[in-house]
Amino acid sequence: MRAQIFESKLQVLFSFSKSLFPRIKIVNAKLKYSSSSMATHESGERMTTPPIAKKEKHQIEMFGDVRIDDYYWLRDDSRSNSDILSHLRSENSYTDFVMSGTKQFEEKLYAEIKGRIKEDDMSVPLRKGNYYYYERTLEGEEYVCHCRRLALDDGTPLSVSHTMPTGPEAPPEHVILDENAKAKQHAYYCVHAFKVSPNNKLVAYAEDTKGDEIYTIHIIDAETLEPVEKPLVGVTCNVEWAGNGALLYTTLDEILRPDKVWLHNLGTEQSSDSCLYHEEDEKFSLGINISESEKFLFVASGSKTTSFVFYLDTSKPEDGLKVLTPRTEGVSTYVGHRGDHFFIRRRTDACFNSELLACPLENLSAMTVLLPHRESVKIRNFQLFQNHLVVFEREGGLPEVVVYRLPAIGLPLENLSGGRKVDFVDPVYDVHPVESQFFSNVLRFSYSSLRTPPSVYDYDMDSGERVLKKTDTVLGGFDSSNYVAERKWATVSDGTDIPLSVVYRKDLVKLDGSDPLLLYGYGSYEICIDPAFKASRLSLLDRGFIFAIAHIRGGGEMGRKWYENGKLLKKLNTFTDFIACAEYLIENKYCSKEKLCIHGRSAGGLLIGGVLNMRPDLFKAAVLGVPFVDVVTTMLDPTIPLTTAEWEEWGDPREKEFYFYMKSYSPVDNVKAQNYPHILVTAGLHDPRVMYSEPAKFVAKLRELKTDDNTLLFKCEFGAGHFAKSGRFEKLQDDALTFTFLLKILNMIPAHETA
Repeated sequence: MRAQIFESKLQVLFSFSKSLFPRIKIVNAKLKYSSSSMATHESGERMTTPPIAKKEKHQIEMFGDVRIDDYYWLRDDSRSNSDILSHLRSENSYTDFVMSGTKQFEEKLYAEIKGRIKEDDMSVPLRKGNYYYYERTLEGEEYVCHCRRLALDDGTPLSVSHTMPTGPEAPPEHVILDENAKAKQHAYYCVHAFKVSPNNKLVAYAEDTKGDEIYTIHIIDAETLEPVEKPLVGVTCNVEWAGNGALLYTTLDEILRPDKVWLHNLGTEQSSDSCLYHEEDEKFSLGINISESEKFLFVASGSKTTSFVFYLDTSKPEDGLKVLTPRTEGVSTYVGHRGDHFFIRRRTDACFNSELLACPLENLSAMTVLLPHRESVKIRNFQLFQNHLVVFEREGGLPEVVVYRLPAIGLPLENLSGGRKVDFVDPVYDVHPVESQFFSNVLRFSYSSLRTPPSVYDYDMDSGERVLKKTDTVLGGFDSSNYVAERKWATVSDGTDIPLSVVYRKDLVKLDGSDPLLLYGYGSYEICIDPAFKASRLSLLDRGFIFAIAHIRGGGEMGRKWYENGKLLKKLNTFTDFIACAEYLIENKYCSKEKLCIHGRSAGGLLIGGVLNMRPDLFKAAVLGVPFVDVVTTMLDPTIPLTTAEWEEWGDPREKEFYFYMKSYSPVDNVKAQNYPHILVTAGLHDPRVMYSEPAKFVAKLRELKTDDNTLLFKCEFGAGHFAKSGRFEKLQDDALTFTFLLKILNMIPAHETA
């Protein structure tokens, strides 16, 4: 899948990865390059002219239609073809040459962005049993430390908000896993699961040391830090404890699809693990989730349109999986547990925004409707507590949180009413749950907006009072009152109103059409690009930029129909919505064509590539990050990981209608002889989601056909994948390059800061 398929907990259920586009199988080349080695071509000479890719005719015919792909040769799964690597080095060298005059400024900008980070910091501790667990970052270090402290029993009930004791009388900190120490042995390092056993004695964590998202699960003693057995190898990062003596995990098939779920009993060899379920349908992927009560594990199998769930009793894992919700085409379910009931969020064609149901553990067919389907309100997910139900919804393009008091366990459940809605102050914002205690009356959530740094709150679900536990520190004199956040609406030709989120610094922006603006978009997979805070963005805002997000169809911001009206044979709505948002911003004096820049990543890169072909006159500059731009060729190849699952998103081009519709917007297939804006394209050589060859082909074809002299740069990061490098500071280098490129194109870099 090229994106997170489901929101929040569903992302855990149906995707072994936290990221976008798990597509291309990695064959690890034994070639490593530092960024500095990219400054020159392999000959040692600097590339001072744009590289011209050689052309080798490759013909693809479907339905009597012949496509000539002269740059098909750029695709090589091994990443070791010398001609390809030479071409990519030439592109990097040329990019370095063009950007060399602003390198000093780029380095200063990187230092500025990094300087806003409070390097020595920690997350809000969470009480689990007799311990507080948290993550700590250390000054100068790229990765986190996973820590815990013993809790002092002061008699405070678990139902209230807790604060971990500190100071000389507090129990000492115990570091369970220092990722920095582990990362020193690897060029890439990522821990994507850290699971503590119910009795707090063991920890299982999933480790990726290559960037290919094929993990190794280590099980260690939480106190001594010693391994308790051999690691589990060749697995995903989706792992959960089944009691204190067993684990459930998933593995991948040859196209990187999580297709099998396994039961591993501690003390036994991995080769003797039991396969509990094998999903043979290539459109479906498996995921594992544990209930808040920790009494059940749920195994879900899901595609873009359908999902069904099994359950396993954690006290009796040897009993295996049992069906909770049956497999029914077009019906998707997500489940939870509390007391003597399972809770089920169910989406059908009729209930497209989902309804919330409950059924007794002993009678799964006796469904009670707790929250009926509402056409204007989408149920994103829910969170269960001993005495409460929290429903995360979307209405009017904004996330909402509603809290309900539940009857005592053992009493009948009935239609819910009188929920308490949590209030938020910003006109646009992002809110999502943070892990909470099941037996507590305290909901923990994270809130941020375009002008508000991420803030963790404990919310008393009985009184409605909230306690601010932590706000991320932003150094460098940041003052949120300097910034204005707005919600605007652009109307497209079919009468649909498209929401935009806008932020700018009020003392720098004139709103007379002369301000520079960066417009971001995505618009696929029902993903919501909510207006969250990003500290690095201040480097643009504080230089007078306006930043806007176009919440276009194909995303999920306005409900399920919003998504369905921007996929398959309605995909063009995604592009025309974005163009309409750009025109709205120009018409309402937020910017002009000469100051309008656009940006998108992954499927958002497809968006940007598409609108560049359709309306190149509308934009000054564009940035495409790891863009999915070779849609038809990729979707015609079922041997590429997860192409078959993607047919429910884009359509199957082996069918005539989908083939020609897809061809009408596929960026590589629609590059033509016309003027284009200034363009920066990025890729990762080992990207397991969007193969580096897609942006490479797009750039090569642009160089061949475009009729302007505007800047066209391509940077392929040889030591990273889809999300750049793994370190928290290393990732900031991408922002520094992007911002420098935009400021350079708009002549906004002071002369004294250039070489």
